[in-house]
Amino acid sequence: MIMIILPLLLLDSLLPHLSFSASVNVGIVNGTEARPHSRPYMVSIQQFGSHKCGGFLISDQFVMTAAHCREGAETLTVVAGAHDLLDKKKKSVRVGVRSYVKHPSYKPFPELQGDIMILKLDKTVTLNKEIKTIPIPTTPEELKEGTSCSVAGWGRLTTNGAASPKLIEANVKMMSKTGCARRWGRSYVASEMICVYGHGGSCGGDSGGPLVCGNTAAGVTSFGGKDKCNDPNLPEVYTEISAFLPWIHNVTNSYC
Repeated sequence: MIMIILPLLLLDSLLPHLSFSASVNVGIVNGTEARPHSRPYMVSIQQFGSHKCGGFLISDQFVMTAAHCREGAETLTVVAGAHDLLDKKKKSVRVGVRSYVKHPSYKPFPELQGDIMILKLDKTVTLNKEIKTIPIPTTPEELKEGTSCSVAGWGRLTTNGAASPKLIEANVKMMSKTGCARRWGRSYVASEMICVYGHGGSCGGDSGGPLVCGNTAAGVTSFGGKDKCNDPNLPEVYTEISAFLPWIHNVTNSYC
């Protein structure tokens, strides 16, 4: 736990000195516990056996997450089929990561552009009722303002509170790109980012999880306001998956 907590404390100590008013590693506040295994595509990305980020299965051998979830050369593992991360009796599956592929345009904090990464697993996972994939967009398509979507994760329940061992979910709505640009200014890149708002939303501990619209993963959780989780003045920002489709196909096809 110390190895996980210390980097977060160091990040918190640096944030007040940065002009960029965002925070990475976001999760869910003001949400409700998801029905166990109702989101079978969700995975917990872990370091030293502790949850670090969220992610989601796009095939039986690839996980999509945020690029900032691995800034160094640390070894990460993926846990699929989990609901309660503390429940050791459940038959969740832990899989190692063979390759970490970040988008070549990725710029780390505080810019966070190209914040998307694909993990090639050590082995394929067996898909069943508790472990499934989620579709991603097939064409670049802008979601309309007000579209209903949802987010989920194992992150903090309040701004400075503890993380949830159980998967929490919340409903959100799509914000227009012009509205998001007006709130975030230069931090927002309309060609590759989307924003949402709602009663429930982001907090510390679960970057990389999917923004789900309909039955499709439309975005990857990237960043939000640094001082308050689910800040109404600073909508949560997600990497727009449809903006990276050629790269995604190239990565996944190259391993087939």
